Amino acid sequence: MATMKREQELYAPVKSLLEAQGYTVKGEVGAADVVARRGAEPPVVVELKLRFSLALFHQAVARLAVTDLVYLAVPRPGGKTARRALKDNLGLCRRLGLGLITVRADGRAEVHCDPGPFAPRKSKSKATRLLREFDRIQGDPNTGGATRGGLMTGYRQDALACAVYLCANGPARGAVVARATGVTRATQVMYSNHYGWFDRLGKGAYALTAIGETEHIAWLAGLPGDVAIKGGQDENALPEDPGSDLPEPSETTESPEPTVSPEARGAPAR
Repeated sequence: MATMKREQELYAPVKSLLEAQGYTVKGEVGAADVVARRGAEPPVVVELKLRFSLALFHQAVARLAVTDLVYLAVPRPGGKTARRALKDNLGLCRRLGLGLITVRADGRAEVHCDPGPFAPRKSKSKATRLLREFDRIQGDPNTGGATRGGLMTGYRQDALACAVYLCANGPARGAVVARATGVTRATQVMYSNHYGWFDRLGKGAYALTAIGETEHIAWLAGLPGDVAIKGGQDENALPEDPGSDLPEPSETTESPEPTVSPEARGAPAR
């Protein structure tokens, strides 16, 4: 089968999949693209589309008023970006209690998930890191929706605190900077030197580079009035913070979710 150009080309593979499970299948029944029945079991509804879209999810959710067994069916995408999108849309299907079927170029239909209730697992570690970063950022220096490149993170605030101290006092050891600024990870921040602001002089001593002298002043000038650079108090940072995963230098040394059995519910099996 060549690249699909019409939704009708999805019908035969989906119908074959359902019929192999003992369903009687009919197309374009009422508002539904595909309806399948097996004895006295609840009907199965399948919405056919050539690609994922918000409208497709709207249609599928509307069909949940008729039956709990609602599937989306789309051609199976190819390419790295498309596969990532498939994974994201699969997660959305599970969240909405929808099933997902993809049809390969050879005409074979594959069930990725079945309809049913879904309880997403919460990540306590991610929630903890998020709250730590919230507490670490001083004031409210960022406008919601801004791009990542220009954000004031807790890590950048720590780097600014170190830069301010070095600018005012000259080269110093990391431990001295940490005590003076309250940035407990001062040595780590200057050692990782993500922004190119610090120059290691040896034996844990650091100085500002020419770039650091210029850029830290520019960042300070752009801070809101309610933000005072004093250095973060938290030793942990979100993974996005540069250098947070590096080892602390010393002063002397450098699921896939399981799906409910389709047979147990009368839904199409894989």
